[in-house]
Amino acid sequence: MVPMEKLAQIRERFEYVEARMSAGSGDIAALGREYAELKPVVEQIADYRQLLDDISEAEEMLADPEMKALAEDELPELRARLPEVEQALRVALLPKDSADERPAILEIRPGTGGEEAALFAGDLLRMYQRYAEDKGWRFEIIELQETELGGIKELVANIQGQGVFARLKYESGVHRVQRVPATESGGRIHTSAATVAVLPEAQDVDIRIDPGDIRIDTMRASGAGGQHVNTTDSAVRITHIPTGIVVTSSEKSQHRNREIAMNVLRARLFDAERQRIDSERASDRKSQVGSGDRSERIRTYNFPQGRMTDHRIGLTLYKLDQVMQGDLDETVDALIADDQAAKLAEMEA
Repeated sequence: MVPMEKLAQIRERFEYVEARMSAGSGDIAALGREYAELKPVVEQIADYRQLLDDISEAEEMLADPEMKALAEDELPELRARLPEVEQALRVALLPKDSADERPAILEIRPGTGGEEAALFAGDLLRMYQRYAEDKGWRFEIIELQETELGGIKELVANIQGQGVFARLKYESGVHRVQRVPATESGGRIHTSAATVAVLPEAQDVDIRIDPGDIRIDTMRASGAGGQHVNTTDSAVRITHIPTGIVVTSSEKSQHRNREIAMNVLRARLFDAERQRIDSERASDRKSQVGSGDRSERIRTYNFPQGRMTDHRIGLTLYKLDQVMQGDLDETVDALIADDQAAKLAEMEA
């Protein structure tokens, strides 16, 4: 049973925020964010309380000879709905990740496997581009270094839209591919890997960077194979001296490159801080999803069998073609459900 006192407190807070917004007082942006977070919770509370009222009313009807038959028909159905509605409410009450609604920085780099790993990294880029397009998100490539065969040495992109980080954060980790490379004449299956990192876009209030901690260098932007794509020193490389993090951006505008590179640097520093805090909180328990541990192999794409397996939750789908075309919702939904179940178990322990 969910504590009714806690539900009443949430409802009161929602009404307070709603009244402040209507009066136009206070930090409207902050109030708007809190309102958006509380509204679905309050709606779930209303559904739960309505169901309890309906059950109570039907139970009272049992004492009325004229209404008893109707109540006996309604009660089993109402009571059968209660566990599902209670579960939905518990999920709604779970602590929210404050970064869930933020845009995300996506980074893809080849791992073991040479050129085949670089080609697979390119496949992953196209998979995420199609997924973003399907969701109506804006996908902007910030930095792209390609190999001569069309693979990827490094990809950094910014993805903007509703709930981007909430759905993409589970993609961080080592992605493994098993297939026969186009360059393999003997038909042997090779195993290669690529690393994906998804970072929530940081805001100025999250991370403040001391100007003395960074070094900014300008250089000529170059394309695949090293050929120059312009003749001015517009590309920007920013080095964060305390951590050694290096970020580059190669747009045509040097001013835009500085802005982009600083955004990526803030995101990486913000992600490092989030991981540090999460590691401290999770030091005494196993944390698979949402831990940010990118050293762990999370998924295998087996082309000969048309199979995609997510090792964190034991999910196997025999629809690899659709997955590579950006059909990721089934996998992401399963990861979210597993994450919610783990958090519920932790709260109720």
